[in-house]
Amino acid sequence: MIDKELLAILACPACKGDVQMKDEKIVCTKCGLKYPIKDGIPIMLVDEAEK
Repeated sequence: MIDKELLAILACPACKGDVQMKDEKIVCTKCGLKYPIKDGIPIMLVDEAEK
């Protein structure tokens, strides 16, 4: 699980939108990209994101 404080400072690298946790992924509220979490570490790379 991602710490709420960390989640509050993260932003989508593609559009700079806010993100939230959903279904064990980090989801951008603006563009909808879904970033994976591997071993408790968010992988905030556009190349790794799902639409």
